[in-house]
Amino acid sequence: MGRNYFHLHLVSDATGETLIAVSRAAAAQFQGVASIEHVYPLIRTRAQLDRAIAEIEASPGIVLYTLVDAELTERLESACAAIGSPYLSVMQPIFSLFQSYLGTAQTSRPGAQHMLNAEYFRRIDALNFTMMHDDGQLPENLELADVILLGVSRTSKTPTSIYLANRGIKTANIPMVPNVPIPNAIFSVKNALVVGLVASPERIVQIRQNRLLSLNVDTETPYVDRMSVAEELAQSRRLFSENGWPTIDVTRRSIEETAAAILDLYREHRMKFIAQA
Repeated sequence: MGRNYFHLHLVSDATGETLIAVSRAAAAQFQGVASIEHVYPLIRTRAQLDRAIAEIEASPGIVLYTLVDAELTERLESACAAIGSPYLSVMQPIFSLFQSYLGTAQTSRPGAQHMLNAEYFRRIDALNFTMMHDDGQLPENLELADVILLGVSRTSKTPTSIYLANRGIKTANIPMVPNVPIPNAIFSVKNALVVGLVASPERIVQIRQNRLLSLNVDTETPYVDRMSVAEELAQSRRLFSENGWPTIDVTRRSIEETAAAILDLYREHRMKFIAQA
């Protein structure tokens, strides 16, 4: 059965990241339907908005926006009503809730959610650390990590690490390769949380085969042999169990779900660490 497509227009006075995240989360709930995204970031003037409106008129669809300027908001809403495109201010219900609770009006600052602050620099620092410690690099610095991910090839270590880094978590990841010892430094870390990632042999084989095919490499190798992969995973599970490292099965988890589980473990780990200090 083919997929149905619809036009989705995302109009923002900032980067549009908020709209993209919200709209994709919503669209994912509708099977067999996919959006054609039109993103219009940094809409701060009437001329910029008019260009976006022209595209909406050419390809009508759902319009989501985050605009704090009242004049631009009114112009966009009027245009959408005339075109017949449903529209929604994604942030307005949240602003209204905050205003009713805090008893104060919002300040109209376009892009204020992306102002440089300590949190921003913490994320940048975490991203730099994570990229430098990807795939077992710089094992002598593992003690400086917040989280260390360990697992056989194709257990989503790198994308999960990058997602965690975007949350400000310094993450190192170490591959488990047959007949190659993992760094001894991992057994002596005190501050970092070590998490083992596993998946079903079938899932690992499938991903590895796709990887080899994309590289035009011979698939007749132990790397994609089910028995060999099953043994790799069994050895990794034994190592995780022997060292008391929590284990997460990523077979049916998205990167976001895996990261959320790791963040929960990290919060518990930090609370125990602080209590013992």
